[in-house]
Amino acid sequence: MELKSLKYWLPVPAVIFWGVSFIATKYLLDYISPETIISMRLILAVSLLFPVALLTNRRFNLNLKSHFYILILALIGVFHLWIQVTGMKFTTASNTGWIIGTAPVFIALLGMIFLKEKISIINTIGILIATFGLLLLVGKGNPFSINFFEHKGDILVLASAFTWGVYSIFNKKISLVYSPLMTILYLFVMMAILIIPFNINPLVIDSVINLPVLGWISILFLGLFCSGVSYVIWAYALRELEAKKVGAYLYFEPLVTVGAAALLLREEITLLMMISGLIITTGVILVNKD
Repeated sequence: MELKSLKYWLPVPAVIFWGVSFIATKYLLDYISPETIISMRLILAVSLLFPVALLTNRRFNLNLKSHFYILILALIGVFHLWIQVTGMKFTTASNTGWIIGTAPVFIALLGMIFLKEKISIINTIGILIATFGLLLLVGKGNPFSINFFEHKGDILVLASAFTWGVYSIFNKKISLVYSPLMTILYLFVMMAILIIPFNINPLVIDSVINLPVLGWISILFLGLFCSGVSYVIWAYALRELEAKKVGAYLYFEPLVTVGAAALLLREEITLLMMISGLIITTGVILVNKD
């Protein structure tokens, strides 16, 4: 295989890791809190990215303006992860995968409002199609049956798709002087500083110590592979390929999640779920269409 064609495979491991991350998170929620999952994930990611930065001779210079922007990103990022993982306590990993896939819809809408980006008729149709698929999925075939108390998990996960849109638009609007690797490292450090204080108590420490072996494997997978390796891979993929081409790989993430959830968590994959998911994906593809 030629080296040029290898770059097109760069995003694949990241998409697979992120798709399976919902299964690992769902498993861990039986043992530790959302705040603990996020904290451990960030600590492990920093423990991997810091030596990578040293080995690649990155400069650890500080720019106050860029650090202020990263602090805002960290606040959004922590809130985003918290409502997503909390929502997963009340919904399936499969639903989470499909719902998170609607993030580009929010990015498009927020881009129109705050960045004055244009939305074409095709994009608008895509938003409507994705919305219909989402309502079909959450309402289990009846969009009019949706209420917060019964579907709070799905609604919280949907809110996290919105916050990812906020994160993406703010990230696009600001200008940082750091490399992608150093930006991610500084971001994860700040996010860890923000959330770790909520985990300093004997109950949390006891729950972590008593994690089963599979729990430790899950948290290591989330921290080292999903937050560490995947973000580095993604940064290099964005450098080698067009952002639009890299983003297209994310269409396959929900399918990875659904397959892994059926295999590892024995979640039921219904025909309605698959139809709703494919409708959502079709809408998202149209949203991203030039």
